[in-house]
Amino acid sequence: MDRSRAFVKDVKRLVVKVGTAVVTRADGRLALGRLGALCEQIKTLNSQGYEVIVVSSGAVGLGRQRLRFRRLVNSSFADLQKPQVELDGKACAAVGQNSLMALYDTLFTQLDITSAQLLVTDNDFRDRDFRNQLSETVKSLLALKVIPIFNENDAVSTREAPYEDSSGIFWDNDSLAALLALELKADLLVLLSDVEGLYSGPPSDPNSKLIHTYIKEKHQGEITFGDKSRVGRGGMTAKVKAAVSAASAGIPVVITSGFAVENIIKVLQGECIGTLFHQNAHLWAPIKEIGAREMAVSARESSRRLQALSSHDRRKILLDIADALEANEKLINSENEVDVASARQAGYEKSLIARLALKPGKISSLANSIRVLANMEDPIGRVLKRTQLADGLVLEKTSSPLGVLLIVFESRPDALVQIASLAIRSGNGLLLKGGKEAKRSNAILHKVITTAIPENVGGKLIGLVASRDEIPDLLKLDDVIDLVIPRGSNKLVSQIKNSTKIPVLGHADGICHVYVDKSANMDMAKKIVLDAKVDYPAVCNAMETLLVHKDLVHTEGLNEIIVDLQTEGVTLYGGPRASSLLNIPEARSFHHEYNSMACTVEFVDDVYAAINHIHQHGSAHTDCIIAEDHEVAEVFLRQVDSAAVFHNASTRFCDGARFGLGAEVGVSTSRIHARGPVGVEGLLTTRWILRGSGQVVDGDKGVVYTHKDLAN
Repeated sequence: MDRSRAFVKDVKRLVVKVGTAVVTRADGRLALGRLGALCEQIKTLNSQGYEVIVVSSGAVGLGRQRLRFRRLVNSSFADLQKPQVELDGKACAAVGQNSLMALYDTLFTQLDITSAQLLVTDNDFRDRDFRNQLSETVKSLLALKVIPIFNENDAVSTREAPYEDSSGIFWDNDSLAALLALELKADLLVLLSDVEGLYSGPPSDPNSKLIHTYIKEKHQGEITFGDKSRVGRGGMTAKVKAAVSAASAGIPVVITSGFAVENIIKVLQGECIGTLFHQNAHLWAPIKEIGAREMAVSARESSRRLQALSSHDRRKILLDIADALEANEKLINSENEVDVASARQAGYEKSLIARLALKPGKISSLANSIRVLANMEDPIGRVLKRTQLADGLVLEKTSSPLGVLLIVFESRPDALVQIASLAIRSGNGLLLKGGKEAKRSNAILHKVITTAIPENVGGKLIGLVASRDEIPDLLKLDDVIDLVIPRGSNKLVSQIKNSTKIPVLGHADGICHVYVDKSANMDMAKKIVLDAKVDYPAVCNAMETLLVHKDLVHTEGLNEIIVDLQTEGVTLYGGPRASSLLNIPEARSFHHEYNSMACTVEFVDDVYAAINHIHQHGSAHTDCIIAEDHEVAEVFLRQVDSAAVFHNASTRFCDGARFGLGAEVGVSTSRIHARGPVGVEGLLTTRWILRGSGQVVDGDKGVVYTHKDLAN
């Protein structure tokens, strides 16, 4: 199913508008075959539990054809020689309505379906009581599986033909259908026409192309409409107006051919036929493909415009994004469900699917995190240090955005939201490349976020890289991209580090250790070890190696930890000492990140041996000691050279949100610039601003340096 048609699975009530060109043939007579096929479709839908409401044109044309025949029969030869006066349209409507409804009634009766006629005028809808009664009547009819058939009561309408003013509450049966869809809370409006849908030009022109999804921003002004309907009042122009009106109010609309068999059923099956109008259509607009350099340059230009805004305006962008995510939650989850289903079908591992899925409440959680970030102190332009260099010469060290970031991440679409919000808060331009398994989720999240960014900054602030093939080109742009942050597998990070001159911030491995000292409280140790391994084994801050003091080998406390890990489903591998003492398979390597329900266990002589083991085999990510001996704990905290070192706390706390950073773009094990979870501050550098009063260096003869620290 095309992603733009995914909404049809939730459709229960639909309004079907049948145009005059569908109801009648070219000679003005009724098109019995088409009407019969239409009624059969409605019968099928009725039996499947759909609530179908019909709006039918054709009464005036049918009445005119019958009255012309009647006038011919009743006229003398002399009468026929006189100029023929055009028949009164209201009389035609009165006669035609009777005939049209009689035909519908006959056809539906043959299909064991009951139909009902409802004639309305424009003025009726000015009365609130009428509208309430109309809804109640239709509700009762649908509950009885009766098909309500609406038509404008042209016989008594106060508007005069040819109704070209397009004024009033509705002005033709297309706008009536849109009004009824809204009034009766329909889930879908189908406008049947004599062509396949909306074309870029007259359908008779071979150069015209069918538009599958109408996007107002893209198609308005680009479409050339042909002639009005050969028989009806509106034609395609009227249908488009009605469709745009209904779609903007939240009711999807499909314009499709009433000549083709079973087109309504095909629409409800999600087939990409006709032209769809949807309030989210602008979010589905394909991203214009641009080159890697152009994308990076555009991100830099937009970031400079973002930095020029006031703190209040930058904050508002984040709040607008949070609101937009919640407003589009249903659409985002729908796209994510398709990604998850595709991943399952492709046979991806359960751990990847778990990272891919946006669980219930996730969008609200992300939106709230963005609001927390928005309400933090503005990080841009903060004065970090102020120094008086000389009299009347003041130097300020200020916080400043890095420029343009390239983030490559795998699996987790929520990472896109976190990264984008951090980039905006820190004033940086951003290029994003997510995993192919999250293609739909990433595309809709990117669209929602960039649509919420005001035009004076521009949606190109955040670029979404469509293909992995573009990554090598981007990695060559060290003159326009300032930092690369890879979030993913060891292989991904290593490849990027070996492929670019651009600084890379990240970690190749997440080999986290928990060392249980002989002084440890074993009940505490059991809780921490289980949490560090079992809570979320696929992430980089999960425990991969359990180091245990040798004096705990045969203790009940260690035995409970081992049994509990195995009970939770953790596969244990041992170092040379642990494998024989615990009778478990020997690990192939101590430098191994499982990312699953498995870990390595080894015994060490003391805290110094534990530190040496971590330095020799670890990845400088997050390491923890569990100990009641505070001197031993301090040795561990001071000497372990990792980005995050914990005492009596799970390694799972190494996270930007848990650290109070709002979110993170990743965890850095680099010793240059940011280290550990990288939040807003890790995406900033510094600038020097000097304020003088005409001073010149002149060999330093005329300047008396004071280098006095001033209050910020």
